[in-house]
Amino acid sequence: MSTTAPSPGRTPESAAASTMRARLAPPMPRPAWIGWLGALLVAVFAGALRFIRLGEPAEIYFDETYYAKDAFALRTFGVEHETVDNADAMLAQGVHDIWTGTGDFVVHPPVAKWMIAFGDLLWGLLPFGESMSPTGWRVAAAFVGALSVLLLARIATRMTRSALLGCSAGLIMALDGLHFTMSRIAMVDIFLTFWILAGFGCLVLDRDRTRARLAGLADSGRASVGWLGVRWWRLAAGVCLGLACGTKWSALLYVAVFGLLTVAWDYGARRSVGQRRVAGRWFLIDAVPAFFQVVGVGAVTYLATWTGWLLSPIGWGRQWAAEHTTGLWAELPAPVLAVVNPLRSLVHYHAEMFAFHEGLSAAHDYASRPWDWIIMRMPVAFYYDGDDPGCGAADCSSAILGIGSPAVWWLSIVACLVMLGWWVTYRDWRAGAVLLGVAAGWLPWFAFPDRTMFVFYALPMLPFLVLALVLSLGLAMGPGPADPLFSPRRRIAGGVLYGVVMLLVVANFGYLYPVLSAEVIPYEQWADRMWFDTWIFGNATPE
Repeated sequence: MSTTAPSPGRTPESAAASTMRARLAPPMPRPAWIGWLGALLVAVFAGALRFIRLGEPAEIYFDETYYAKDAFALRTFGVEHETVDNADAMLAQGVHDIWTGTGDFVVHPPVAKWMIAFGDLLWGLLPFGESMSPTGWRVAAAFVGALSVLLLARIATRMTRSALLGCSAGLIMALDGLHFTMSRIAMVDIFLTFWILAGFGCLVLDRDRTRARLAGLADSGRASVGWLGVRWWRLAAGVCLGLACGTKWSALLYVAVFGLLTVAWDYGARRSVGQRRVAGRWFLIDAVPAFFQVVGVGAVTYLATWTGWLLSPIGWGRQWAAEHTTGLWAELPAPVLAVVNPLRSLVHYHAEMFAFHEGLSAAHDYASRPWDWIIMRMPVAFYYDGDDPGCGAADCSSAILGIGSPAVWWLSIVACLVMLGWWVTYRDWRAGAVLLGVAAGWLPWFAFPDRTMFVFYALPMLPFLVLALVLSLGLAMGPGPADPLFSPRRRIAGGVLYGVVMLLVVANFGYLYPVLSAEVIPYEQWADRMWFDTWIFGNATPE
């Protein structure tokens, strides 16, 4: 297994090879099956952690009260429906007839809820599964959580050209408390994180493929080449980012950042092969098509996610345009109105959704601010039961605390500073990509200081924090033995640091696991794991 660490501007392969292709797109670790096997094993491990006792607690908790019910309504009607007052209890009993006759006003697009519904449907088809059960409505989140671990492992392997560092990235995210808890609850944030990560992975693949094609042409004497062919991976990124926006609007910042990132990579690639007068060729052949491939394809994908609402006459606000067909609209022929009115209604619905998000400032005991997230000052108590007597002690507790593992999040602060120094010094693309990924998931929230926010809003930036961590560990270990800059002492010291960090991550997750998974434990053990008052009371004043 390769242990090649990322080193500024060079790899062992580039030191030994003289071709442009080896310099711009160094080969992946060999044999390839080892990297894939390691990533799959880490993903299976992550899946096992998430599926064990997935149905506990055997009730709707926290925001499952919205998303689980919306998912079942989508599956039944194609749109979200209002539910009766005791829908939570009826859902837990597998009762299907819980909807009223009117559409429900929902404030997030439908992709994640469709995925929850599809997971529940498949779970119900299995001999041992049961639809409309706690396990059923959480199974999609658990599967996507494990799949996102696989994605990160492969992306990190490609970015570092190290199977060890790639699998380490997957393992770190598998053992993060926030990723773990969000993979075991029917909410939308794990799906948002998955689609953003998938979009980023497609762009990293596109970068490798494009640079390899460009370098190959340059090696053959065609350095002034223009069009590089169909960018299928960039088109796939547009689809993934459209699905991310169809999950939650906060993905829009990633569309903008990733769109700029991919065209910046193209510009750098053309400069690297020695092309002259790059700007014009890059703008017309790379940048303009990239806009349509990422933003255009993403917009079409996003619109497609509303198909159920567009085709249904009973969705919230679906008939708004028909009820407001006045002025010039009334002069349009009926066949044109049949096409235009659903889109007008959708635009109006989006305006209502935007107004809701803009004005959301309700007080909540576990509401937090962006500066709280990175230090995990204000986690969310998703669930707590102090009445379960099953622990063998006088007082027992069963809890699910939505908190990121401090060993991951606190160390990532140092790692991001390392990435900033690395980018400023060497302009390494990996450091820049990681920092932009963190910034897109974090900094925009500072613009809304009065809005109600929660720590799980930070989940999409977690993969980039993990990448910062493994890239920093790779820098500490230094280049591999095949590189002229290899230093045994540095490799030993870096290896010790790597081992310490990984042990801290494993130990921290193991220690927190009982309060992440609703295990019934003695009250004293629960209290020992509540390091700060804000982890217990949030914004409430302790009595």
